[in-house]
Amino acid sequence: MFDIDRWLEIFQSISKNKLRTFLGAFTVLLGIFIFTVLFGMGNGLKSTFKAFFVDDATNVIFIRSGHTTKAYKGFKEGRKIQFKNDDIDDIRKKFGNKIEYYSARLYKSVQAVYKKESNSYTIYAVHPEHQFLENTVITQGKFIDQNDIKNKTRVIVIGRLVEQDLFKNKNALGKYIELNEIAYKVVGVFRDAGGDNEERVIYAPVSTIQLIHKNTDEINQINLSYNKNIGLEGARRLAKDLNVFLKEKHFIHKDDRSAIFIRSVFENFEQNMQFANVLQLIVLWIGIGTLFAGAIGIGNIMVFVVKERTKELGIRKALGATPGSIVALILQESIFITAIAGYVGLLIAVFTLSRIGNSLEDYFITNPQVNMSTVIWATIILVFVGALAGYIPARRAAKIKPVEALGDD
Repeated sequence: MFDIDRWLEIFQSISKNKLRTFLGAFTVLLGIFIFTVLFGMGNGLKSTFKAFFVDDATNVIFIRSGHTTKAYKGFKEGRKIQFKNDDIDDIRKKFGNKIEYYSARLYKSVQAVYKKESNSYTIYAVHPEHQFLENTVITQGKFIDQNDIKNKTRVIVIGRLVEQDLFKNKNALGKYIELNEIAYKVVGVFRDAGGDNEERVIYAPVSTIQLIHKNTDEINQINLSYNKNIGLEGARRLAKDLNVFLKEKHFIHKDDRSAIFIRSVFENFEQNMQFANVLQLIVLWIGIGTLFAGAIGIGNIMVFVVKERTKELGIRKALGATPGSIVALILQESIFITAIAGYVGLLIAVFTLSRIGNSLEDYFITNPQVNMSTVIWATIILVFVGALAGYIPARRAAKIKPVEALGDD
């Protein structure tokens, strides 16, 4: 490996076959370039899919009610199913430690006024655990707590853009906002990775909004997250069990699909990740195929090299060179050409991905890049491809008989 004379021979061989060496090396360079860029694009697609779900925890289950389509136990079809506070209490008792966080959601449209500023927003009446279900990040103050629920306090937590709209560049904490002519104290400001729409939302204690709006115990939606210890299969069973439980409680036919809607974030997340993984697997095979095409090119070069050096290799064997040394010489040259060409292609690909950046967001590709593990695997593939490309001509070279080689034209 560190024999200077051998390296000199390799460079001499390359210099005698410049065009063929360049064409073979270019094929490998192009292969690793295509492989790395496409793999980076696949990672960018994954990043985009993940960003779609960053607004919510990936183990969240949303439960909404609809209208029945089947008559059942004396109830007519077309009946509106209305969730109430006791639905959450019963779910908590029934499913216990299978569920991590619970929250109701009651939503209303409100006109918010602060001094001379006003705007329309959606207010979400929720429980404190809703913060963890939505991945809400508090930047100032606090989120709603159990005391707010218990005491039905008129407090709100506003999104970053609500603060910007109503308070401009001033701090909103401790100030009072009128929502539909009722004053609420701002106790917190949040940001949300879900984007502008999510940051123009106002949160309030569900008990407070229920009291103000006709002193009801009705809710629009039940949000919960499952305990990750139960796994995906356990989560699927939980979603089915919740559906059965709520249908039995609200006297809904088991085959009625319009009365209860259960959406699982993890199902959508898993499907999108599977789709991205399949695309990346296709990219991987395309890249490997291109690399093997490069290996064929390098192999063809080495075949010509061996043919042109037949006499020389025969003389070497006549002087005592072992088949192993002949094989090592050919393999070393093949691996060297492949490695240099591959790393140049890899560097160009990484540079290209860095220049692309987020310019392909419209095509659902965000921050395309390759990680260190990909580079390591690319290195292993390059060494393998180089060795494969040189193996067949190396075997031929090792089998050359001195007498036949000296008589070769």
